[in-house]
Order: sequence, then C-alpha cells, then structure tokens
Amino acid sequence: MKNNSLTEGVIWKKLLFFALPLLGTSFIQQLYNTVDLIYVGNFLGKEAAAAVGASALFVTCLVGFFSGMSVGSSVVASYVFGTGDKKELKSVVHTAIGLGFICGIIIMLIGLIGAPYFLKLINTPDEIMSLAVAYIRVYFISIISVVTYNMGSGIIRALGNSKTPMYIQLFGGIVNVIMDGVFIVIFKFGVVGAAYATLFSQTVAALLVLHYLMHVDRDYKLELKKIKIAKVHFYKILKIGVPTGFQALVITLSNVFVQYHVNSLGVDAITAFTAYFKVELLIYLPILAIGQAITTFTSQNIGAKNYDRVKKGTRVCLMMGIGVTAVMSTFVLFFGRQAFGVINSDPSVLDYGLQIISITFPFYWIYLILEVLGGTIRGAGKSVPPMAIILTNICVLRTVLLFLLMASVQGIQGIAMTYPITWTSTALCMAIYYWKGDWMGEFKRLSMAKLEV
Repeated sequence: MKNNSLTEGVIWKKLLFFALPLLGTSFIQQLYNTVDLIYVGNFLGKEAAAAVGASALFVTCLVGFFSGMSVGSSVVASYVFGTGDKKELKSVVHTAIGLGFICGIIIMLIGLIGAPYFLKLINTPDEIMSLAVAYIRVYFISIISVVTYNMGSGIIRALGNSKTPMYIQLFGGIVNVIMDGVFIVIFKFGVVGAAYATLFSQTVAALLVLHYLMHVDRDYKLELKKIKIAKVHFYKILKIGVPTGFQALVITLSNVFVQYHVNSLGVDAITAFTAYFKVELLIYLPILAIGQAITTFTSQNIGAKNYDRVKKGTRVCLMMGIGVTAVMSTFVLFFGRQAFGVINSDPSVLDYGLQIISITFPFYWIYLILEVLGGTIRGAGKSVPPMAIILTNICVLRTVLLFLLMASVQGIQGIAMTYPITWTSTALCMAIYYWKGDWMGEFKRLSMAKLEV
C-alpha cells in the first residue's frame, strides 16, 4: 500500500514523477481529439465539422459538471488511502464506481432527450441540425463509459498511481484513431462514425480501468457484485464534487460572453483566438498537471496527519510550477510566430495571435499560483471557497471587465487584458484564503471524530 504513497519520500521527486504522467494523459487526450477533427474536416467536409462544433458546448457543459464528481471521489479516496484504512477505502471505491454508473445514465438521458432543444437554443443552422443531433445522441450513449473511466482513473490516481491511467488513455486513444478510420473511411458512417469511434474507444478505456481496480490490493479491490452507495462517502463526494462540477459548468458558459466579444472583431480575430487556445496548451497543460498532483498529495497527507508536509508540498509545487511556467512562457513567446504558423499562417491571424500572447503569456505564472493554491484547498476537502473565488473573479469580474475594456480599448488587446487582470485578482483571493482560512479543518475534524469513537 505504501508503494505509490505520496506521504513519504522526497517531496519534489514525488510530485514531479506523479505529475508527469498526468501531463502525458492530457497531451494524449488533446492529440486524439485533434485526430478526430482531422478525420471529420478532411473526409466529411465543413458541414460535418460544423455539426461537431455546434455540439461541443452542450457536451462540455454536461461532461464538465459530472467530471467534478470524479474530483470528489479522488479527494475522498486519497484521504482514506492516506489514513491506511483499507476497509473504508474499499467502501469508497465501490461508492465512487456506483456513483459513476448513476451519473453516466443521468447524463446519457439528458443528452438523448435534450440534444435538439439545446441545439435550437444556440441557433444551430437548419442545414446542419440533423447531423448535429445524430452526432450528439450517439456521443451521449458513450457517456456512461466516459464517466466510469473518469471515476475509475480518479481513484487509481488517488492511490498514488498516475501512470496506469495514462497508459489506458494512450491505448484508448490509439483505438479511437483506428475506429475513426474504420467508421468514417471504410464504413462511410459520416459524422456519426466519429461518435461511434468515441463510443468504442471510451468503452475499452472504461473496461480497462474496471479491470485494473478489480485486480489491485485484495483488501480494497473492486467487486462488481458488491457495488453499492455508502451514504457517508456519497455525501462527502457530493460535497466536494458538486461545487467543482458547478465551477466547470459556469466557467464554460461564461466563455460564451468572451466569444461574443471575439466574434464582434471579425473572422481574423476569431481564428486567432481559436489558434491561441491551442498554442496556450503548451503552458496550460503542465500547470493543470501540477494542480492535479498537489490535490492528491494534499488529500493523502492530511489523511496521514502530515499537516506540515502539506504546506511544504504546496511551497515546492509553487516553486516548481513557477519555474516551469516561466520557461515555457518565454519559449513560446520567442517562437510565437512559428507556433501560430503551424495552426494558421495567415498574416493577419499571426499578428492578432502575437498581440494576444504578448499580453497574456508574461503573466501565466500568476495563473499557476491560483491553480496550486486552489488544488491544495480542494485536496483538503474544501471545494466551495475555491469555487466562489473563481466564479467571482474569472466569471463575474471578467465579464464586467470585457464590457468596460471593449468600450475603451475596442480591440483584441481589450479582450486579452482581462485574462492577466482576473488571474491576479483570483490568485490574491486564493492566497488570502490559504493564509487565513480554516481549509484544513474539514478532514482534521473527521480524524479527531474517529479517534474519539
């Protein structure tokens, strides 16, 4: 049980080797998402690509919300793993997987029934409506597998193993690429073929995750016949997962306001921002991996009552993260024209893109701070304060700033400026809560209650 534990050993090594597979998993995910778009764009044409794009917001909102549940299950499982209580850990594993099945069924039904209504709500053009509905309905059949994989891989990472989910994601990605070719090129299923490829590959990934959990330590391995929802763990997972999921949902919806202002600047600006969100992944994904690592690290160590180690780990993560972010930001700034050129070589788009990164990239280290501190606080079982801070600043403040800056600056610089400003305000609020708030109290009180019993 101690093999993958983050509760002992050299902190920077433990965090680094835990974060690297998380980074690999994210890059693999982005890679085969890109392959999906290549297949659809090159073999099926712009109508099919538009149908997939029209479905993206609906899919992202629902999947993002329920992915918060996987964060909740991961935090609870990490904490129990840190305590060393194998019997309770087994209960958490079975509760999380059971909850994953339930959430998957709920999302699938919402997607199957609500797809045409949502697509009409966002003014999807009539000429691609039938394609979009067909695609999204097949996609949502795969949601049970998607949620099960997320829940299961979250538990595996909670046990200190971030490599296995990466290997499973890699295998699933390869299957996805092959099935894209089979369903789109060979069977000529059209845009629905891309959804069938997702269904096939995600089901394979979900089955591999379940297989792994059924063959781990016999004291807490998964037994399908014994899956049931334990109320105590169910409420803990919801308490952490719902605010995290709601945060993801609202942030996704708030991006609609950003897109509204970007759209007002014309096609070149739209294309530049689309390219920017691809280029920034070189910086964003390492930050995301570091934030995920400190969350699991925090939960495990609070479970083991290593409270000082939690704060040391947070400091180490901040130093490592700021260093990595500074290097990557400098690198991408220096090769910005080449980076954008890979995606779109149009001179106007390149000029817009370089304007955006010159404003945002020098300040990305601030985003690292809010991600690490938020991850630490969330890992301690407190997900409402980070949610409130992020929604207030990233959603509300950014929306207000967009209207104010666009009224005065009236250009792409105005939109770009809202990012570092709101990163700074969010990081400051998160730092104040980290220093002054009782964010360790949740699990500390739980530990004391157990000792009294």
